[in-house]
Amino acid sequence: MRAVLISGGFSLVLALLGTPLFIRYLVRKQYGQFIRQDGPTAHFTKRGTPTMGGVVIIAATVLGWAGGSLVTGKVPSASALLVLFLMVGLGVVGFLDDFIKISRQRSLGLSARWKIAGQGLVGIVFAVAALQFPNENFRTPASMRISFIRDTGLDLAFAGATIGLILFVLWANFLITAWSNAVNLTDGLDGLATGVSLVVFGAYVIVCVWQSNQTCQSILTAGPRCYETRDPLDLAMVAAAITGACFGFLWWNASPAKIFMGDTGSLALGGAFAGLSILSRTEILAAILGGLFVVIVMSDVIQIGFFKMTGKRVFKMAPLHHHFELSGWGEVTIVIRFWIISGLFVAAGVGVFYGEWVAG
Repeated sequence: MRAVLISGGFSLVLALLGTPLFIRYLVRKQYGQFIRQDGPTAHFTKRGTPTMGGVVIIAATVLGWAGGSLVTGKVPSASALLVLFLMVGLGVVGFLDDFIKISRQRSLGLSARWKIAGQGLVGIVFAVAALQFPNENFRTPASMRISFIRDTGLDLAFAGATIGLILFVLWANFLITAWSNAVNLTDGLDGLATGVSLVVFGAYVIVCVWQSNQTCQSILTAGPRCYETRDPLDLAMVAAAITGACFGFLWWNASPAKIFMGDTGSLALGGAFAGLSILSRTEILAAILGGLFVVIVMSDVIQIGFFKMTGKRVFKMAPLHHHFELSGWGEVTIVIRFWIISGLFVAAGVGVFYGEWVAG
């Protein structure tokens, strides 16, 4: 538990102190945000605000986790390294997207084709590697079973190892692409995606610490409802480091934002969320914990689908937070209320997680 607290504390301090330094660097280089012309007019005042703040979140996470490992003498596990790889890899894709926007002075960066290709490449490497590196108990970081709160009976290897591997890679890439794009869509108001991510990753600290205390790999504590997660404490350290990084970054990202996380941050956070859900064997539970992300994605899907079918719009603008903006809600009001909704989803998810263990 000490390693978890140290990782989160290091990361928080690094993000809190490092963000203003990065802001000054971005201002000096004139790396500012470009605003889409079809967005809410209130956003035009944000033009030129430094972006790519996700670099700070990623750096603080990695250094915070490394600091916690060094201080406590923990040897890095394959699970922690895989989640960090996924976070950094998708962060690089997002960085390229942000850099193209800045260098070409436009609101569009990488084309959808190249962005999905980048996400897919990182996702494939992650998925294949997650089924390697068995530990002394012959457990790999991930399994080929689809999971809810723990692995279910839905085994992707039902038709053989090769087909199972292909199906797992497709499933993992679906989750990675879905969650990274979900956080990206949520990142539309000052502090919204950062605050929601903070709460969601905080929930994963609780989940993974509980799994560590009830692991099937311990002869002393293993019980009938133990968890098969390979490295739960290491995953808790990563989740704590991300939570701390979001805490520190939010100080500067809250309205009026001094810096935006950009696609660098949103894709990285979405990838880390997907990675934690896969390696902690909570893939379906993640849809409850990240319920607000799901709602925002669905608002976009409904808007596009309904418009294509009828030529009419359900919302004044999608994603959902822009609908409320155009309805006259203040930006801060929307953000705080969405944080509250996210907190309710997280409380429900943690309640389901704990309730399943008690009921068992």
